[in-house]
Amino acid sequence: MSKKKNELNQRDTIDNTKKAPLTTNQGLPVSDDEFSLKAGERGPTLMEDFHFREKMTHFDHERIPERVVHARGFGVHGEFEVYESLEKYTKAKFLTEPGKKTPVFVRFSTVAGSRGSMDIPRDVRGFATKFYTDEGNYDLVANNMPVFFMQDAIKFPDFVHAVKPEPNNEMPQAASAHNTFWDWVSVNTESAHMVTWLMSDRAIPRSFSMMEGFGVHTFRLVNAEGKSHFVKFHWKPKYGMHQMIWDEAQMINGKDSDFNRKTLWQNIENGNPVEFELGLQIIDEEDEFKMDFDILDATKLWPEEDVPVQIVGKMTLNQNVDNFFAETEQVAFHPGHVVPGIDFTNDPLLQGRLFSYTDTQLIRLGGPNFHQLPINRPVCPFANNQRDGYNQMYIHKGETAHHKNYMNDNQPEPISPEEGGYEHYNEKVEGRKIQARSDSFKDHFSQAKLFLNSMSKHEKQHIYDAFSFELGKCDMDIRKLAISELLNKIDRDLTEYVADKIGVEAPPEVEESTYEKSSPALSMENTNYSLKTRTVGVIVMPDVAEQTLKETKSKLEEKGLQPSFISDKIYNIGNTTLDATFDTVHSVLFDAIIAIKGKDPLPKPAIENLEIAYKHKKAIGFGTDAGSIFDSLSFSQNDKGVTDIEQNLDGFLEDVKGHRVWNR
Repeated sequence: MSKKKNELNQRDTIDNTKKAPLTTNQGLPVSDDEFSLKAGERGPTLMEDFHFREKMTHFDHERIPERVVHARGFGVHGEFEVYESLEKYTKAKFLTEPGKKTPVFVRFSTVAGSRGSMDIPRDVRGFATKFYTDEGNYDLVANNMPVFFMQDAIKFPDFVHAVKPEPNNEMPQAASAHNTFWDWVSVNTESAHMVTWLMSDRAIPRSFSMMEGFGVHTFRLVNAEGKSHFVKFHWKPKYGMHQMIWDEAQMINGKDSDFNRKTLWQNIENGNPVEFELGLQIIDEEDEFKMDFDILDATKLWPEEDVPVQIVGKMTLNQNVDNFFAETEQVAFHPGHVVPGIDFTNDPLLQGRLFSYTDTQLIRLGGPNFHQLPINRPVCPFANNQRDGYNQMYIHKGETAHHKNYMNDNQPEPISPEEGGYEHYNEKVEGRKIQARSDSFKDHFSQAKLFLNSMSKHEKQHIYDAFSFELGKCDMDIRKLAISELLNKIDRDLTEYVADKIGVEAPPEVEESTYEKSSPALSMENTNYSLKTRTVGVIVMPDVAEQTLKETKSKLEEKGLQPSFISDKIYNIGNTTLDATFDTVHSVLFDAIIAIKGKDPLPKPAIENLEIAYKHKKAIGFGTDAGSIFDSLSFSQNDKGVTDIEQNLDGFLEDVKGHRVWNR
C-alpha cells in the first residue's frame, strides 16, 4: 500500500492493541462488562441498562447482506507500476507515468457459493482490482476466465438463479453439478465456450497467486489526441498458472476449507509478496471487423497468437487487511469507475454491468454514500453537490448544493478535458430501437472447440471427466438435453465419452463444430514455472538425526520452498520442534512430499499421505537411508517423479517446479 493511502486509512483506524478504558459508543467509560443490571442477584434484567441494550442491539445488526455473487472473497493491498508510458494509447496518468506507484486493493473470490462456502469448488474466480489513482478510483472488475456465460446482461439474473442452490431445497452449495444449471446452459448455448472453461482446470486453481485475470469485456483506451483503440485487460501471474486435481480439491475442502485464503494470508505475513503483470491486447479501431467473430461478444476471447498480449506493468500485493469486514466485505467495485483515457464499448453484457454494480451496493451497504467508506474513498480530493442520505460521513459547509450557481461562484465547477475532466469517447451510434442480437454474435460453438483443441492430453481428459461428474449429478432428462443440445455441437469425441459415462445414448447425428484452430496460450502447460511459495511436507520419524532435518530445511528454503515437518505427534528432535501431525495436515495441502525415515516402520497415516501424493502426481522425495519405505508402498523409487533428494536434489526441484508429474 502506498504511503498516501496508508495515511488516509490511519485516520479511520482504531488501534485496539493499545491500553484504553472500555467505553460505550458515546464515549462513556464502563465499569462492568460481565453482568447485566438486575433487580437483585437473581432478579430480572432492567431495561434501564443502557450498556447492555447498546451492546446487544449493535450485535443484532452487525451483519449486512452478503453479495449475491462473489460472496466469499479475500482482499489484499498492494501497488501497481507501469513499465513504460502508454501515452500512445491512453491519457490515463497511472498508465503514462513510469516510476509512479499507484496503490491498489484486490479482492479475489469464488462466484456461486455463499460467504461461508469452501475455497475450492469448481467455479469461476473473481479478480477485482481497485486502483487509487490521482485522477480518481479505477476498478478493473475481472475474473480468472476470459469469457462469460452470456452475451446480454438481461440474462444474468436467470443464469445466477440457475447456478445458485435450487430454490426448493437450497442445494447444492457452491456447485454447478445440478439440474437447474445444466438446464440453463443447455438451452442457452451461447454459454458453450464458458462452460468448457468451467469444466477445465482453470476452475480449480492451486492458489490466488497462480491464476490469470481477465477483464472479460472489450474496453476502449483513448489518448490525449482523442484516438481510440479497443483493449482487453489481462493479469499474468509471475508464479505461473497451476491447478488442483478434482479429487484433490474435494479432499482439501474437507481438510482446510480456507486453503486459498490462508495460503495468500500466510505468504504475505511471511514477507512473500504476490506479483502479477498487467497485459493488454490492443486492436486498432479500423480493424474492428477483421476477426472471425465479433470483438464485442463477451463469450469470445481474442487468441493471443492473433492479438499478442503486451506486458505493460506490474502489480505487487504485499499487505494484508487490518479488518476483514471494514475492508474486504465493504469494498465496492464497479466497472463504471473509470478515469480519463479509459472508456466503454457497446458490449451488451458490459452495458448491463454499468447499471447493476451501483444498484447492488445501495442495498448491500445501506445507501448512496458507500464511496465514503475508507476502503472505497479515493486518494484524490472529490467534490460535488450530492448530499445527505444514509451514513453521510461529511459535514458540507456552505449554502449551495446545486449546479449552476451564482452564490458560490459556481463551485464546484466542471473542468475541461484539457484540464483533466472526463470526456466520453465521441463514438458515432445509429440504428433503430430493437430487441435483437447482431448476426455476428450467433456462433456459439467455434471457440468452445478452439479451447478444447488447445488443451494438452491430460487437460482434455480432465475436461471430459468434469463434464461426466457434473452431468452424472443431474436427472436423466437433463443429461440427455446437455448431450444433444450442448456437447454434441462442441465435439463428438467429448460427446461419446461423456454419454457413455452417464448412461445416455449419443445422438446419431454428428453436429460438432468443425473449427480447427488452436491457441497454445490457452493451455496451462505453457506457463511460467517457479519454486517461490511452494510448500513441501516432510514426513519424519523419531530416530531421524537433527542434523538431517536442519540440512533438509536449509536446502529447501534456500530454493524458495516452504518445508513443514510432519509426524504422528509433535515432539522435539534435538532442538528442532516438528510443525504438524497427520491429524492436522495432509499431503493434499502440500505441493510435494519428502519422506525421511529412520529404522521404525512407516505409520499408516504416512503411507496414506504418500500414496495419495503419488495418485495426485506430486513430486515425492526420499532420503538415501529411507529406501525401505517402498516396502510398504504401491510404487517404487524408480517411478517417475520419485527422487532421492540426497543424490539428485535438482531433479526433485524440477519436478516440484513443474507442479505435477503428468508423465508418471
